[in-house]
Amino acid sequence: MVKRGTTGGAAPADAAYQFLELYYPIHYKAGIKVEDAMRGGALGRHQVAILWLIHSEGEGGKQMRRKDIERALAAWFEISGAAITKALRGMTQPPKDLVTLTEDPASGREKLVTLTKNGERQMAKMIGQGTAYVQRIIDPMTAEEIARGLHFFRRIEAIVAKLR
Repeated sequence: MVKRGTTGGAAPADAAYQFLELYYPIHYKAGIKVEDAMRGGALGRHQVAILWLIHSEGEGGKQMRRKDIERALAAWFEISGAAITKALRGMTQPPKDLVTLTEDPASGREKLVTLTKNGERQMAKMIGQGTAYVQRIIDPMTAEEIARGLHFFRRIEAIVAKLR
């Protein structure tokens, strides 16, 4: 049995099952390894996610409102506000000194989370470590396979964004 996709192409009826069979182990075998490479043993998973959020969604890649961090993390993890506070507190104190928390001028109740110079260095280190690990994954691939893989991930990201 063949099922039609929204683009008009034919897909096997069990395509979703085949994707699941591949996706789930890839998430844990590769995705967690990428995260571990970025952590470098120095940071917790939530702390890495906070730094990545600031980098990818924050203002200038350096600052983000705490409530926006909490909203985004809640979409990724089952995490409480208290756990986010604990993760942020650990990131503000020595020896990490990765972020500062300041009052948002637009709202006295809201906090701004801003990368320190040390936080910027840590983010650059995380990106380098993550890139090095992913490089090991893509080294055996052809240029065409890499281009197709990037296209595939971009399409998934766009579709998942619409599903939210």
